Amino acid sequence: QGRRSRPNIIMIMADDLGYGELGSYGQTKIRTPHLDKMAEEGIRFTQHYAGSPVCAPSRCVLLTGLHTGHAYIRNNDEMGFRGDVWNDLSLEGQRPLLAGTTTIGTVMQKAGYRTAAMGKWGLGGPASEGAPGQQGFDDFFGYLCQRIAHNFYPPWLWRNDQKVVLKNEFFKAHQQFPADADPNDPSAYAKYSGHEYSHDLIVNEALGFIQQHRNEPFFLYLPFTIPHVALQVPEDSLAEYEGAFPETPYLSRPGMGSSYLPHRTPHAAYAAMISRMDRDIGRILTLVSDLGLDEDTAVFFTSDNGPSWVGGTDPDFFESRGPLRGRKAQVYEGGIRVPLIARWPGRIAAGSTSDLPCAFWDFLPTFADIAGAETPSGLDGLSLLPTLLGRSAEQRRHEYLYWEFSNQQVVRLGDWKGIRPANSDALELYDLATDIGETTDVAASEPATVARIEEIMRTGRTDSDLFPLRRG
Repeated sequence: QGRRSRPNIIMIMADDLGYGELGSYGQTKIRTPHLDKMAEEGIRFTQHYAGSPVCAPSRCVLLTGLHTGHAYIRNNDEMGFRGDVWNDLSLEGQRPLLAGTTTIGTVMQKAGYRTAAMGKWGLGGPASEGAPGQQGFDDFFGYLCQRIAHNFYPPWLWRNDQKVVLKNEFFKAHQQFPADADPNDPSAYAKYSGHEYSHDLIVNEALGFIQQHRNEPFFLYLPFTIPHVALQVPEDSLAEYEGAFPETPYLSRPGMGSSYLPHRTPHAAYAAMISRMDRDIGRILTLVSDLGLDEDTAVFFTSDNGPSWVGGTDPDFFESRGPLRGRKAQVYEGGIRVPLIARWPGRIAAGSTSDLPCAFWDFLPTFADIAGAETPSGLDGLSLLPTLLGRSAEQRRHEYLYWEFSNQQVVRLGDWKGIRPANSDALELYDLATDIGETTDVAASEPATVARIEEIMRTGRTDSDLFPLRRG
């Protein structure tokens, strides 16, 4: 039928985008027409989970196919850096992945794919064993360090192992609005921007990669930085929402949440960032179509965890978590349940939905399956290809899903969700079939279920010297 035996795969991941922040997942204030169209033309998953409620471990899980009970990185880890790291940009990168790690990149390389990662890496700084070039990626462009990614106008980005100096003056990504400045004066915020917006550069690099490698199978991993704070967006996007919402300037002062860069119209900025990302995803899909690669390219979109609550974000105003409880850095559904949309014309039926419980550790086996590659042994994930192709009767299902984060453990067993809070032996239990908002703890009336989940919490993981799990 003219289809390639090794289809291209594009994996797009937003940063801190909530379950309810796309139109196709119920959002009414933020416009996301291209992602909504992608859902109409493909499949939308309603019970998909991130690898963790925060950045670095979620990325580790996605790339390695191991949940956080087995993954090497189980929390954000700054390697013990101290001092003013915001002024000393030589201190780049988080704890690196180990040399020899099996990743989606290494699996796809072995299958004959050209591989690229463009966006926010967060799994090893320059010259470390965790750098993208050491972890299966032929091409990289973007931020190696999550801290530097707090500024969308950085002094530099990285292309492979080369620093790309940008036309942006350095300024700290965390600072308060001056006490003697007028918070309603747009010019007072001018110093929190620059000339080159990192997201735009990353998108252009991705478009160039697709063009350059259109005649060979490629895997393109796009971990975008939007909508992670700081709130920064070019004026043309901000203008689309100017005056649309009630606004109180975010001044990054004590009592206003963790200090990121101030913004005069934080609601408009947040919405504009997401809409700009959506616009650029539309550009990527248009290019794929224009190159005649639609039926040879599977495109996925998700988010690394739930929505933020600091830096001028307002998850209540935007109903960012939808009907869920919690947010980023929490293990309730709002922190880990995220959108997943997949589009593959001719293979994925348009307008499909799936309520299959699945998670980031399923991506590696799924992509290996799509590529016809050998799936590594010892993974926690299962291939979702049968569900993508509409053959749900062939779909293997997880007995349970498991997370651990910051001394907390979580198990989803069928519709049951068990949470062991930090430093506690008491289990919370929720029935997601009837209580998606996790409002009613039913542990006392379900002792058999509690006992089974506690057993999984003991046996479904291995100890980590770096991220020890302390109980009681």
